[in-house]
This record gives sequence, structure tokens and C-alpha cells, in this order.
Amino acid sequence: MKLIRIGILILVLASPATLRAQQIPVLSQYMFNGLVINPAYAGSKDFMSSTLMVRKQWSGFEGAPSTQNASIHGPLRRKRVGLGLMISNDKIGITSQTDVYASYAYHLPTSYGKLSLGLQGGISYYKSSFSGLNVHDNDDPVYAANSLTNLQPNFGFGAYYYQERFYAGLSIPQLISYDSIQALNVYTDGIHHQARHYYFNTGVILEASRDFIFRPSVLVKYVMNAPVQFDINMNFLLSNIFWVGASYRSGDAIVGIFEYQINRKLRIGYSYDYTISELKNHSSGSHEIMIGYDFGYDIIKMKTPRYF
Repeated sequence: MKLIRIGILILVLASPATLRAQQIPVLSQYMFNGLVINPAYAGSKDFMSSTLMVRKQWSGFEGAPSTQNASIHGPLRRKRVGLGLMISNDKIGITSQTDVYASYAYHLPTSYGKLSLGLQGGISYYKSSFSGLNVHDNDDPVYAANSLTNLQPNFGFGAYYYQERFYAGLSIPQLISYDSIQALNVYTDGIHHQARHYYFNTGVILEASRDFIFRPSVLVKYVMNAPVQFDINMNFLLSNIFWVGASYRSGDAIVGIFEYQINRKLRIGYSYDYTISELKNHSSGSHEIMIGYDFGYDIIKMKTPRYF
């Protein structure tokens, strides 16, 4: 059973015609760190912000994805320019993916808010190890080595408009496709075919009272040869300390979210995904932990936490 599951995961990664939704790691608490989906988010706060996320997806399912993501971003002195850095590692089955990307964003003031245009550039390193497989066709050249690796440079673009109580973003984190069936592609003869993903997200702040804030939001994701997927999120801020919320990810999971603002600088979060797809018979759900630390002079002057 283990080898069958791993074999399925290999096909998902290797075949250009199959579903590619898991190529970019899934994170349920992305709404607390927009940099993971949009480089234009870099520098959107008045201070430096760092975040660490650790995710174990489909717990109990052998070969399921596990993800670690670390990021930091902030504005330069004049606050028109934002810089960011993100490092992530994602492992699914026998394949691991390590990404290192730097972001640059320029924030333009408008009559009612700011419009940020962002670029990111970096590399993705893929490695598939075959030592754990039982190979029946020893003459297949794919398995001539114990592992296959690919190093794929890439760059992405994003736009992000935000006010104090509203935001909307559009991004393509990797513009270059390593999938020959997509436009603007680079040919590779390896088994790792990175496809282009598109993101749109928006949200608003609704204040019922000083101690009760409601933040609904939506994320729409699209990649060729896969159904459009969307997240509907409802988060509540209680007493400017606790975030409590839930999300629905179409065709995948219902998510419970909790975040605790320990002080002005430190926050921790946890989310649990209850799987609603056919995998629910083989998995006990997904777990994700987040730790955030904000620092800089301007954070001391904050009267309330940033909503996004």
C-alpha cells in the first residue's frame, strides 16, 4: 500500500497532464502573512514582520506533504519600497522542493489607500529519491540513478491594493513555466514540471465594536488542467488579542483557525484542516503551526494590531 501511494504521488508530479494543485505548498494561515502568495505584500506594514509556518498535511497518510516556510519583510526608511525574503521546504512522497525567493515592492499612495507592485525572483530545487521504491523495470533509464534533481530559477509578479480596512491582490508567483503545454515555458527533460499558478484574494474589515472585529476574505487559485479552487474565510478578532475563524477550501477541507497575540511583537497560531475529499478515509486531517514576530521602532507606537 505504501508503494502504491508513493507511485501515485510520483505521477502527480511527473505527468504534464495531471493535477498540479499541490505544486505550490498549501498553507491555511496565509491570510496572516500575504507574502506567501504575493510579493507585492512586502513592506505593506510599518515595521519588519517575520513568520514561521510548519504544516503536516493529511496526517496518517504515508507520503503526504509536509511543509516548512520562513519569511521576513518590511519597508525601507521612506516606506515607498518594501523588501522580503522567503525560504520554504515542501516534501511529498519521494520528492522534496526547496524554494528561496527575494521580493521587491514599490508602494504608490492613492487618494484612498496604497497600490503596491511587486516582483520576486529566486530558485526552486527539486530532488526525487528512488531508494525507497521497488523497481520492476530495471532497464528504465529514469531509475538509473538513485535520485533525480532539478534546479529551476524563476520570477513572479504581484499587485496589491490596500486601505486600513480593505485589501485586494492579484499575483503570479512563478511566471516561467517548466511545463511544455503552457506559454512562456522553459523545456526540461527532468521529471519535475513546475506549472504557473494564479492567485486573487480580497478581504474587508467590519467593526461591530471596539472589541469585536470581523474579517471575511476570499482566495481564488487557478492552475491549468485543474479545477479553479477557492477559499472562503471568516475570522473574528476578539479584544485585539484572539483571532478565531474558519475557512472552506473547495473540494478539499474545512479549516479551524486560532491565533493569539501574546504581546505587540509576538503571536502564535494553529489551524486544523478537516478533510472532506475522498482522502478523509485515509487521513485524520492536517495540522499547521505559525509563529510570528514583529519588530522595529514603529511597532511601539501601535495602538491596535494590524488587521492584515
